[in-house]
Amino acid sequence: MKTLFGVVAWCLLFVLCWPLALLALVAWPFVWLLLLPFRLVGVTFSALFAFLGALLFLPARLLGWQPRTPSVAG
Repeated sequence: MKTLFGVVAWCLLFVLCWPLALLALVAWPFVWLLLLPFRLVGVTFSALFAFLGALLFLPARLLGWQPRTPSVAG
C-alpha cells in the first residue's frame, strides 16, 4: 500500500510539474544512499537494546518465568 501511494503521488507530481518529478526520480537513489548509514545505526541500536533486555531478563527466565501470552476468549 505504501508503494502504491508513492507511485500515485509521483504520477500526480509528474502531471503537475514534470521537471520536479524527474528530479525526484533521479535524486531518490542518492537520498537512499545518504540515509543508509542512519538505518544501519538504527538496526544496531535495536539489536543492542534487544540484547540488553534479554540479558536483564535472563535470571528471571532461569527461575522459570514465562512471558504472559494474551488469552483468547472462546
